[in-house]
Amino acid sequence: MAKSVNAINNLSKPAKDRKLSDRVYDDILAMILNGEIPVGAKLPTEHSLCERLDVSRPVLRQSLKQLREDGVVVSRQGSGSYVQRRPEGAVFEFASVGSIADIQRTFEFRTAIEGEAAFLAAMRRSDDDLKKLRGLLSDLDEYIAEGRLGVNADEAFHEAICTASGNQYFNTARKSMQANIMTGLNLTRNLSLTKPDGRMEMVQREHYAILDAIESQDQNGARDAMRAHIENAKTRVFEG
Repeated sequence: MAKSVNAINNLSKPAKDRKLSDRVYDDILAMILNGEIPVGAKLPTEHSLCERLDVSRPVLRQSLKQLREDGVVVSRQGSGSYVQRRPEGAVFEFASVGSIADIQRTFEFRTAIEGEAAFLAAMRRSDDDLKKLRGLLSDLDEYIAEGRLGVNADEAFHEAICTASGNQYFNTARKSMQANIMTGLNLTRNLSLTKPDGRMEMVQREHYAILDAIESQDQNGARDAMRAHIENAKTRVFEG
């Protein structure tokens, strides 16, 4: 019940406050990126941050909560908040500091929506759906072998799963935030190309795990595989 009440309270917050907290999130992230607050260092006091960023404590605390959930800062009881992770510089070659909060929130939305789409796709998929999904992953295999990005094929794979769910509203929901989704895909796939450790192959294995579950009509497995894939993408933004 408490969780439901919190969800209702969050929905009732003015959109302006939620957007402002994203701006503060990005401002604190910029301080960490430029070395002003290095990894292991304690963040300034809430009072100091509120004055500097010209925001109320509730807005600041929402921003700090998101930074904790994203693994960037950690709270130590009775001591304050400390920087746990600094985004690698390559992140900001492919996305501006001011877009990171939106990208991370987009991943959260996709985890919820696309997890359920995969669940239904495992129940309703047709032979044509499976053929299309296999073809798209085959295309991605070629892109990986050639060291190419493959953003459009990646996006088409996720769209095809929503189509296979038999519920058009999944694709409608994704289209409403298409620009944010493509920004996130461009960021994570570009970051993967900078890694020497077979990162693209690891991402592709996650795609195949989703397809395998859908093909075998393992509904819970498909949902779990999709959710894990998108949550991993969210984490990989700050993995450096």
